[in-house]
Amino acid sequence: MIILAGTPIGNLGDASRRLVEVLEAAEVVAAEDTRTAQRLFAALGIGNRPRLVAMHDHNERQKAAELVELARERDLVVLTDAGMPTVSDPGYGLVAAAAEAGVLVTAIPGPSAVLTALAVAALPTDRFTFEGFVARKPGERRRAFEALAAEARTMVFFEAPTRVAQTLADMAAAFGDDRRAAVCRELTKLHEEVARGTLAELTAWAEAGVRGELVIVVAGASRTAVPLADAVARVQQLVASGARLKEAAAEVSARTGHSSRELYQAVLAAR
Repeated sequence: MIILAGTPIGNLGDASRRLVEVLEAAEVVAAEDTRTAQRLFAALGIGNRPRLVAMHDHNERQKAAELVELARERDLVVLTDAGMPTVSDPGYGLVAAAAEAGVLVTAIPGPSAVLTALAVAALPTDRFTFEGFVARKPGERRRAFEALAAEARTMVFFEAPTRVAQTLADMAAAFGDDRRAAVCRELTKLHEEVARGTLAELTAWAEAGVRGELVIVVAGASRTAVPLADAVARVQQLVASGARLKEAAAEVSARTGHSSRELYQAVLAAR
């Protein structure tokens, strides 16, 4: 089988007993960085020396078939540099290939930067969306945020410290200066810090410089109380400008809280 092994995101004390047991017995390990894997073994006091195979973003597609066939005969442990494989890390292509080939895939649950940040951000956690790494190019980044402006769920992003101030400024421009957010820095590590406030406040905070690994959590958009008739009229306007009815109803639903099905049916009835 293929074993996706969740590893500590900062504090080695978060390594589970099951993780240590599996690494102690592993014969083959596919690692995002073999050197990082070796350091993890040493830090956890594991004397086992399995065969290490490099599997990262640049070679996963080429390696997947070979590794799936290997996993038919013996357990293959998959490690990324930190956290759970496949979540903004290598592994998805391998899992997809294994599923298609009928090879069993399981996981050792472990620390998650996404869930840890969400838990400490002091923002709604009942519904959320993980948006991964923010686009590097300014135009792509702004367009992505504009598309998320009406998202009602709490949003979680990864970002590099060198770009966080500009990213927060772009978020403020797209979501509004007063949208609540949190920047979670160095989670589970010695210098862990969670900065909370509005996007305007956090932009000013970040301009002084931020270090370490970051997760940004942003509150979802508040749904505006809009009369049904006005919401229907807005859907009709979007359709008249070229949007498909289903997509227009979904967009207005996200902004107003009215059911997309209700809006869809109301527009059909008005024709």
